[in-house]
Formats: sequence, structure tokens, C-alpha cells
Amino acid sequence: MGKSREEKINDYIQLDPFAQFLGAKVELLKPGHSRVTLTINDDMINFHGITHGGVVFSLGDMAFAAASNSYGQTAVALNVGINFLQATKSGDRLIAEAIEQSQSGPMVLYDISIKNDRTGEIVAKSHDLVYRKKEWFVPNNDVS
Repeated sequence: MGKSREEKINDYIQLDPFAQFLGAKVELLKPGHSRVTLTINDDMINFHGITHGGVVFSLGDMAFAAASNSYGQTAVALNVGINFLQATKSGDRLIAEAIEQSQSGPMVLYDISIKNDRTGEIVAKSHDLVYRKKEWFVPNNDVS
């Protein structure tokens, strides 16, 4: 027996080359929801010795991308904004969680929280908007 549709979607999302490059892992993927983790290393810090904002942003964006594409339908970002709330350092494990909030036609709003696993503090927060295209990377047989 072949893989389920959900397994095919998960396999597709797990192939993200940039996530692999950073060492990020999609640990939870279900429709409209994802959790992605990343352990910060010495190559991810800035000249102040704290985690580079681009790394934190990228982790949140990976969770956003995974959650918004979790239906097997191609989704692309329309707007992403982030608020940095706490600094982290090398050795910290960050957890980004993206949860679908509301949908208006092809546009869908997601809430993304990035937490420090060691302290439980919220490191960054964003509300991001995605556009779902009329194309499927894993076909949905229920949709014409």
C-alpha cells in the first residue's frame, strides 16, 4: 500500500533545502498547524553574541510555510512581519509554532510564536498572511 496523502505532504515539506541547511526540523505538521525546532549554534549569532535576527525570522517563516502548505495546496507569503521580544544565544533550542487563525477566500492569516525551549519565554511573535494558489503539489481528489 502506498503512502497516505498526509505522508506525501509531510515528505514534500521535509525536503526544504534551507531548513536542512540550518538544521531546522518540522516536528509537527497537521492541517493549518506546524511546529519547527532549531538549536542555535555559533554560526548563527551576530556581533553582539546573540542569535541573529535573520535566523529567528527564518525559523518563524519555516513554521509559517509548513503550516500554510499543510493542505497540499501551494501557498505563498503575502505579508510577514515580526516582533523580536527576547534575545537568545548559542546552544538555545528555539521552537516556532504556526497556527491558522482565519481565512478570507484564498488569503489566510497565521499566528506564529517562537519560544526559547530552555526558558519558555517568547522570543518573537508574528502574524503572517498567505495566498493559496489554485494549484496542488499533492493533489486533493476531493477538489475539482
